[in-house]
Amino acid sequence: MGIIERYISRELLLPFFVVTIILIGLFVSFSVARFLTGAVAETLGAIAMFKLVGLKTIIALEVLVPIAFYVAVIHGLSRMNRDQEINVLRSVGYGDNQIIRTVFIIALPIAVLSGVLSIYARPWAYAESYVMNAQAEAELNTDRFQPGRFYGSEKSGRVIFIRGKDDLEKRMEGIFHYIRTAENREIIVSREGYQQPMTQEQWPYIELLDGKIYRLGYDAARDSTVQFEKMIYFNENDQAQNYRRKAASTQSLWNSEQPQEIAELQWRLSRPAATILLALIAVSFTRTAPRKDKADRTFIVAALVFAVYYNLSGLAKTWVEQGVVAAVPGIWWVYGLLLMVVVLRLPELRLFLSARK
Repeated sequence: MGIIERYISRELLLPFFVVTIILIGLFVSFSVARFLTGAVAETLGAIAMFKLVGLKTIIALEVLVPIAFYVAVIHGLSRMNRDQEINVLRSVGYGDNQIIRTVFIIALPIAVLSGVLSIYARPWAYAESYVMNAQAEAELNTDRFQPGRFYGSEKSGRVIFIRGKDDLEKRMEGIFHYIRTAENREIIVSREGYQQPMTQEQWPYIELLDGKIYRLGYDAARDSTVQFEKMIYFNENDQAQNYRRKAASTQSLWNSEQPQEIAELQWRLSRPAATILLALIAVSFTRTAPRKDKADRTFIVAALVFAVYYNLSGLAKTWVEQGVVAAVPGIWWVYGLLLMVVVLRLPELRLFLSARK
């Protein structure tokens, strides 16, 4: 790599690292604030909460890294253009083709990093956070409730009371659980219950022993009582299924024919392409005259372009999940549009592609 390439690399990578750190800081601050306003901090404790924030940050990096490099390319090349450095490079024979090639070379390792984060780090982080979220959100959870107190929620229509508990053995005594639904009201009374260990494959559940279930319909004729020696109480929901898909290995998704898993796989594989295409689009936004008012408009247009791309990519993933769009073209039509924008806005690349033909 020559002197000019190293100089351009420095001008792009320095703001890339700065923007990445700023975005991570903002994301961490938002996540901590959100968890502190909920029940997660009280349920899991401060150390576990910060671990969960770290896992969420790893998940977000697959999006934050392309954004940071997109902003870095616009900032770095715009600064060089404003200071007439681009014109100086052109005067010594270092033209726009070389600039595009340099940006592409710098984007390649960042695209690989984005792909590694998406294909390997993201599923692992989802799997770990899946277990921790399950522990925090479980309705019957020995870590969540203190004995001798009633816990209720108007949103879920539940009231829970336990007479005593043993944290070491994960055992609860004297369990009262009231559930209100649109069809009936249900009261579960149990002598004791044991919380089973949670794994990445199994949503948390409680074994209730020696109890009764009272189902009270809004019509008295529908009342019933069920006595049990042992009952498995699950607390699984749609979010759990969504987590499991996001925590699945890329290899298992590759062999799946389910639309939701196909969409997840294509999303992971698209991260490197998104990083490179966004970087090339960013180059096209630095071709304006070196005036402050035009530079300000450039950043506004660049922000709008990214917003449109981000919303389209999310919409494309949703369409594949719902079966509106088949696996082919899947979500790839969005990146086809990005490639068209790149070719249209970079005449040098268009000439290069024509020459290759």
